[in-house]
Amino acid sequence: MPSTPVPAEARAHTEDLGVFVQASPSSFHAAAEIARRAVAAGFTTLAETDAWPVVPGGRYVVVRDGSAVAFALPDDAAATTPFTILGTHTDSPGFKLKPRPTTGGHGFWQAGVEVYGGPLLNSWLDRELELAGRLVLLDGTEHLVRTGPLLRLPQLAIHLDRSANDGLTLDKQRHTQPVWGLGSVDDADLLAALAPAGVDPAAIGGYDVVVADTQAPRAFGAGGALWASGRLDNLLSTHAALTALLSLGTPTGTIAVVAAFDHEEIGSESRSGAAGPLLQDVLTRVCAALGATADERGRAFAASFHVSSDVGHGVHPNYPERHDPANQPRVGGGPILKINANQRYSTDAHGAARWAAACAAAGVPSQEFVSNNAIPCGSTIGPITATRLGIRTVDVGVPILSMHSARELTAVVDPWYLSRAMAAVLRAADAADRA
Repeated sequence: MPSTPVPAEARAHTEDLGVFVQASPSSFHAAAEIARRAVAAGFTTLAETDAWPVVPGGRYVVVRDGSAVAFALPDDAAATTPFTILGTHTDSPGFKLKPRPTTGGHGFWQAGVEVYGGPLLNSWLDRELELAGRLVLLDGTEHLVRTGPLLRLPQLAIHLDRSANDGLTLDKQRHTQPVWGLGSVDDADLLAALAPAGVDPAAIGGYDVVVADTQAPRAFGAGGALWASGRLDNLLSTHAALTALLSLGTPTGTIAVVAAFDHEEIGSESRSGAAGPLLQDVLTRVCAALGATADERGRAFAASFHVSSDVGHGVHPNYPERHDPANQPRVGGGPILKINANQRYSTDAHGAARWAAACAAAGVPSQEFVSNNAIPCGSTIGPITATRLGIRTVDVGVPILSMHSARELTAVVDPWYLSRAMAAVLRAADAADRA
């Protein structure tokens, strides 16, 4: 048994994370689930094509494709009221359905897929997978769809590749086309399997559909202290941020925002990615609703704060040499502060201090992550938002193992710790030094 039992609150939080993950097999489902939970908590849905009736004390949510922004205003919100933003992303590495997706041969029906982002390809082998995303019909109507278990990427038997355990190499075209049925390809129609009841597959004009693992998230290990799930990168942070916002009620001194972006795994350069105009559009429209001039909007942005949250690398017990010798964040040891001298993460001294204060106020342990000099790190939405808007940004996250696997690993307590620290950031925003 672990030396410290998992608190009941942590277990409840992570179990709800599992519910969130299962409701969100694609970025479009994640955005819809964010909106559903926000509306259930009293938020009002806004359409981008409508005028926005934003008023002090109001709570709102807007969806753009696979992204969602939810925000709550204090009762005394004014033209120069700053924003406190919790930024995350909704997409995960994997596979996306190609045009003319029905393929196959040798008695199998197969699906034509394209690699999305940088998945660990071997982790997708021998799992029951589903297709999920959106269909857009020729008349412009949109449908969220998911198939349930439909696909599998069968691995080649060891008898036919005796060197597989010495170094498995998968060709991204030839070896990643999943099977989904038996028979002649002439009799198969993958779009018909995707189409909802009553929808003619011939009426489908376009689609954005990805592959997702269907295995349910679960706790395991001694004392149930470990947590395995698909799409922890980055639904873990998205769920933590949304939970923090919905638990806040009406904020004081700041406009509290959760911005969950699509397309982070492929560079964020899209209309719904962090490099696009979504967050700036929302913040600018909120400022306009509060009567802000350009000067007042600039003052509000200058006093604002952004917590960019994405999962990070915990020390792998079989590969500890891959980490910095002095900074080795431990799974189960609390959220990590991400630091990089080359601004791959946007953390600076002011941001680090505010994050440390929030963790202390929440009673949450904290750790630092910095890369081994010989192993360059990736990046996040943090530097993108800081560059676009000039808002001070800190990069944080939760340590996990198996990042970019079809099924990733963390500790049950860490998502709860992260959400508590995020809530402390929102609660402390009115008293923070905004230098």
